[in-house]
Amino acid sequence: MPGPQPDPHRPVTGPPPVLELQEVQIPGRGQPRLDGVSLRLEAGERVALLGPSGAGKSTLLAVANGLLAPRSGAVLWEGQPRARSASKRRRQQARIGTLWQDLRLIEELSVQQNLNAARLAHWGWPRALLNLLLPLESEACAAVLQQLDLDPALLNQPVTALSGGQRQRVALARLLRQEPTLLLADEPLASLDPRLATDLLDLLLRQAQAPRALLLSLHRPDLLGGFDRAIGLRRGHLVFDQPVQAISTTDLQDLYSSHDKGAGGISG
Repeated sequence: MPGPQPDPHRPVTGPPPVLELQEVQIPGRGQPRLDGVSLRLEAGERVALLGPSGAGKSTLLAVANGLLAPRSGAVLWEGQPRARSASKRRRQQARIGTLWQDLRLIEELSVQQNLNAARLAHWGWPRALLNLLLPLESEACAAVLQQLDLDPALLNQPVTALSGGQRQRVALARLLRQEPTLLLADEPLASLDPRLATDLLDLLLRQAQAPRALLLSLHRPDLLGGFDRAIGLRRGHLVFDQPVQAISTTDLQDLYSSHDKGAGGISG
């Protein structure tokens, strides 16, 4: 069966979206986890993903980074569906970077080894194994730390020796070391104190410049100010997708309301 094809209604001029979902359907128990969700993420866009617990935010991010295949609908990265061959799929996956809430740093390794772990898809396993024995590409690792106001002297430090704020920045540095075009973040601010949350969000927003784009799951609507657009999900349905300036207090109240709103994709 042929794979999903690019949307024929999209203008042929200009680059394709960094990410495009077309009528994506993910089944679930009792109700779909995603129900006919369509969205586009263009280069340079910073998009917040909002919704109550169980809305489908993590599911949407799993679809966006290729970890979860939809039952129906299409997912396109830079205009291309999921690659068929393993080698092409690794190259495609290397263009997608995710910052997880739990950071997923490798505690037993040094900062430099963690940063270089982001190069797995580019290097292949022989060079990746060498990374466990030798300090590779130290200058590139130091440069990405400096981008995030971290001292390159941290490269040889074990992750266990880092402060909470340093760990957050090292996780982001690892993401930048990967050199993705699609930046995804799954509620990275949820467990942080207000100062660390604001600092990390500012760093993420600054990285989302063309050709990159950012899609970030956000549990605090009060931090929407730095985003271009916001997407609201509720029970797997897309409730709104509009510029941040156009979102009203009523829109947010309806999105997070605990009361059933009836049919039409915004039931609670």
